[in-house]
Amino acid sequence: MKLRVAFAGTPEFALPALAALRSQHEVVGVITQPDRPSGRGRRLTASPVKEVALAGQLPLAQPPTLEADAVRAQLSSWRPDVLVVVAYGLIVPPDVLSLPPLGCINVHASFLPRWRGAAPVERAILAGDARTGVTIMQLDEGLDTGPMLMQRPVEISRAHTGGTLRRELAALGAELLIEALAGVGSGTLTGQSQPLEGVTYAPRIGKSEARIDWRRKALEIERQVRAFNPEPVAETRLGGEQLRVFSARAQDDIGVEVAAKTLDPGTIICVRDGSILIQCGQGVLAVSEVQRPGRRPIGARDLANSLSLPGRRLG
Repeated sequence: MKLRVAFAGTPEFALPALAALRSQHEVVGVITQPDRPSGRGRRLTASPVKEVALAGQLPLAQPPTLEADAVRAQLSSWRPDVLVVVAYGLIVPPDVLSLPPLGCINVHASFLPRWRGAAPVERAILAGDARTGVTIMQLDEGLDTGPMLMQRPVEISRAHTGGTLRRELAALGAELLIEALAGVGSGTLTGQSQPLEGVTYAPRIGKSEARIDWRRKALEIERQVRAFNPEPVAETRLGGEQLRVFSARAQDDIGVEVAAKTLDPGTIICVRDGSILIQCGQGVLAVSEVQRPGRRPIGARDLANSLSLPGRRLG
């Protein structure tokens, strides 16, 4: 059953869902957030969803809020059967929720009810969760509290970064979305209430959370580095200069002759096998990719070739 679909989304995460909808249904209009300042020059930049909508010559709206009467009038003029919302980033008010005959369907990047909110991917990695997933749900007035239509779990490995896990979940979410819409359109799929137990929240990531505290366990810092790659990127200080850390791994057995346990957290033990070994509050972290201000990311060995590192302290 081919549906008339209005789509609300903003970042790259929403693009696989939009592409899937265009291949299976009629996308009658796209809503995305207004252009935002970006980069060093703080130039207004279109969202990834806007760029795709313009390239596809899709009707486009960029309201600062969905509360205005004009926004609801425009959405109504598109005559959608359903509104699909994927990482849109703004609250959908009740009168918009009730506008499409089939309601509003959301793709959420967690295995609900765990990690409701804005940053479920990063929070899952930071917490050391063994799995996360995708939930297709019907939006209601709460924060990711609506009835669930479909779910599928995804195992989290130590190779996952925020970026790679987000891309995997985006692709899976697009696939599940098409399945869910088929069931919703035919009337064979209805939502199930979320469990009352296991609810956690994933607040938006603050820039201060990117600062590495070397007094923490090495495995916790590894998760921080993975979760914040590609943004906001974990960072520390070296000689008063920012040092961004893109890749790192906690070491269970480093085999280093240095009595690391006597070193202060943040002290560079040595450079070995292309990594900088750093003493943490518990354990040792092997950092393999870094970036100094105004320069491109480089391997840790390249940094070691330009600076004398052993014995220096980060933080």
